[in-house]
Amino acid sequence: MNKLENNLTREITVVNELGLHARPAAKIAELAAKAASNVWLIKNGEKVDASSVIDILSLCGTKGTRLTIQTERSDDKIILKQIVDLFEQGFKEP
Repeated sequence: MNKLENNLTREITVVNELGLHARPAAKIAELAAKAASNVWLIKNGEKVDASSVIDILSLCGTKGTRLTIQTERSDDKIILKQIVDLFEQGFKEP
């Protein structure tokens, strides 16, 4: 993986107890929709559009699931970081 790709991709783990249910999926989709390029969530080779709640839910991301978040343009690194922050904070769920 070259340096540019590395800057546009992040590996994360779902840490919240309920996993990727509707509320977290909506928060991800809202951020991804603001990106200038496509934002993708990838699980075991399955790549889905991060701006689609339905696509996100189709990944069945339970607690402990490893995902890759990827964007296509360096302009979207801020969006990428915001999505990573959501995951790391457990979507601010108790």
